[in-house]
Amino acid sequence: MSCRIAYRCLPILALWLWLGGEAVLQAQPLQRYAFSEPLMGTTFRVVVYAPSAAQAEAGVEAVWARMHELNQRLSNYIADSELMHLSATSGSGESIAVSDDLWTVLRAAEAVSRSTDGAFDVTIGPLTKPWRRAMRRQAWIDETAMAGLRQSVSHQYVSFDAEGQAVRLERPGMLLDLGGIAKGYAADEALCVLGNFGLPHALVDAGGDLRAGLAPPGAAGWSLTLSGADQVASPTTYRLADYAIASSGDRYQYLERDGLRYSHILDPRTGIGVTHHHQVTVVAPRGMLADAAASALSVLPLADARAWVLGQPNLEARIEHRTEGVLWTSPGFPVAAESSKSISSQP
Repeated sequence: MSCRIAYRCLPILALWLWLGGEAVLQAQPLQRYAFSEPLMGTTFRVVVYAPSAAQAEAGVEAVWARMHELNQRLSNYIADSELMHLSATSGSGESIAVSDDLWTVLRAAEAVSRSTDGAFDVTIGPLTKPWRRAMRRQAWIDETAMAGLRQSVSHQYVSFDAEGQAVRLERPGMLLDLGGIAKGYAADEALCVLGNFGLPHALVDAGGDLRAGLAPPGAAGWSLTLSGADQVASPTTYRLADYAIASSGDRYQYLERDGLRYSHILDPRTGIGVTHHHQVTVVAPRGMLADAAASALSVLPLADARAWVLGQPNLEARIEHRTEGVLWTSPGFPVAAESSKSISSQP
């Protein structure tokens, strides 16, 4: 993966000199440094092992700059973001040239949408606001109004022009929402920036979407604990390196009606919160894929979710079905690969 940032263009000699020379870098012991910053509606945390505080700070400052850049491109909360400008053209018949970042995320989202039969869909924007309002008020939605909004929701209404790197939104009233994929992409980009600053031993936490680089010095991986859902699974600790992990679930946010609990997680195909109550954890080589997959698997019924995971290369998942008390893990979860790219159940 190449991160889309000017630092990748630094001449090798200049980078070597900036780092103080390879021999000097290797001779210096690596120390742990931790940073955090409010970004994208959550808190980003970065842990790096670096030979000096100055190098760690320089790398992380570049990360924050990159995250602000991505927020301006991918946010649906910023009125003048690139994403909102694109949404404003829906139904106009125009194809709009987009940045590399937005193109990359939208193309990845489309691939997941197609393979999950629309269980993941970034055109869900028109439905999310009224559902959030209903959740806050604990009052049922206006189903007639939601049915009208659903006419603008489907990944099939997004057209791509690869030659011009342009996107056209076919239906009026479309509103893109990248909440289920953007943070994973941001975590990937953050790790790439750190690598360009000579900081490969790093962990990025993008509000729960984790992207791990090389393991801490002397360790097999970054120690991560999955808490488990109620009585279905007990907390389990894994070690993760050079991989991404993302979780999704509805343990605390729901709307109750006629004895059913409707999640804050919407099925884009119905506009209604799901009722099967999964807690999903996905492991994948890239944060963008792990993030989108966790969102999709939270929507799919358990049988469909299992079938989808088993058909995906380089992706593993753990699904805790709290309603039925079922815990399912794909055959490769935890991932077992060479030691530099592994998760193990050892503490």
